[in-house]
Amino acid sequence: MMDSPRAGTRQPDALGRFGPFGGRYVPETLFTTLERLATQASSFLEDPAFRSALAEELSSWVARPTPLTHARRLGDLWGAELWLKREDLAHTGAHKINNALGQGLLARRLGMRRIIAETGAGQHGVATAAACARLGLDATIYMGAVDIARQAPNVDRMKRLGATVVAVHSGDQTLRAAINEALRDWVSDPEGSYYLLGSAVGPHPYPWLVREFQSVIGKEAREQLLSATGNLPDVAIACVGGGSNAIGLFHPFLGDREVKLLGIEAGGRGTGLGEHAATIARGRPGVLHGCYSQLLQDPCGQIIETHSISAGLDYPGVGPEHAYLASIGRAHYETASDDDALAALDACCRMEGILPALESAHALVGAQRWARSHPGQRILVCLSGRGDKDLPALSQLQESSDEGTPERRSPVEGDPPMKEIRGGAAQSKETLR
Repeated sequence: MMDSPRAGTRQPDALGRFGPFGGRYVPETLFTTLERLATQASSFLEDPAFRSALAEELSSWVARPTPLTHARRLGDLWGAELWLKREDLAHTGAHKINNALGQGLLARRLGMRRIIAETGAGQHGVATAAACARLGLDATIYMGAVDIARQAPNVDRMKRLGATVVAVHSGDQTLRAAINEALRDWVSDPEGSYYLLGSAVGPHPYPWLVREFQSVIGKEAREQLLSATGNLPDVAIACVGGGSNAIGLFHPFLGDREVKLLGIEAGGRGTGLGEHAATIARGRPGVLHGCYSQLLQDPCGQIIETHSISAGLDYPGVGPEHAYLASIGRAHYETASDDDALAALDACCRMEGILPALESAHALVGAQRWARSHPGQRILVCLSGRGDKDLPALSQLQESSDEGTPERRSPVEGDPPMKEIRGGAAQSKETLR
């Protein structure tokens, strides 16, 4: 599962850095725990017995490999050859199960019985709850009160799967606040609990570890597209919040220089602070949740609240490997507004009979734009999850529209791509180790 020479990306160094990004900015209480996890994870991921057990569960329980669907009607509409990597068809309905299962197996090998996790859209929470039920582990899942309100079906699923769901009412009451509370819990019992982080963020080894478990997406898609067409895609596109589905898709293509990589962030309802979650496109470097990466922050270095119609993209940071790929120009990052994501979701429903998650709809916006500027090209999109969880929110939006609520403000068409990464770090009281 480790990099091959053709993968074309550097491994993080001993402190988990991808270029200048990454690292381990943590309290002393967690340093030894993270060091031990990094060492043991490296060993287990190279262990044939562990890899065999993971492969068996991915096949018989998660239902991998997930299909690659040729979206002919939507592709014809947009003027491109469009292929969808169907993570929405994985068990629990999204790509999150790949990482939750992998880390759950790892935690059990390490002798941990209590699992702590955070969730935004609820998909990582559901995946963690399901994996813990499968593996006989106890799960405590932190979720912001705002996200609980807009993702009620996933909250019910977590509880039915045996997890304890803790509502977080502090801070912005979304994913950032949930991570804060999960970290506080972990700091209080680092020897007796395992923190199952859901995205490619946080202190080393999590960005690397999550990437390793999620790279199954890109590996399968690469093989499937070559089998179906005899060719690689011209571009691979994924939505980016923390960035786990995107790095999972991108990583196996990094050595294929002819394949462009495009991440789509949440452009929200405008370009001002607090109106979006476009971390790479409009952020600058700083420290958040134990990691040095691109962040959304005010001039004083304070992390700002974000907005996205999609709970899974509503995060003010991004995985350090994404920040690194952006800085060297290997991957590019643009934004999609709430309104454009809703339009792409409707198009996918009506043209392909597929209800994508609101997060995944952002990637479809990127595909539509790419097709417009590169007609006829082969586009691979990671459909990271299904949209059943979003139906209550979509119904509320429809009701508001029917009642004549003023239309949401949207950025100008052709929202600019990633800005050059600027210097300056956010203030932090944590220690770089």
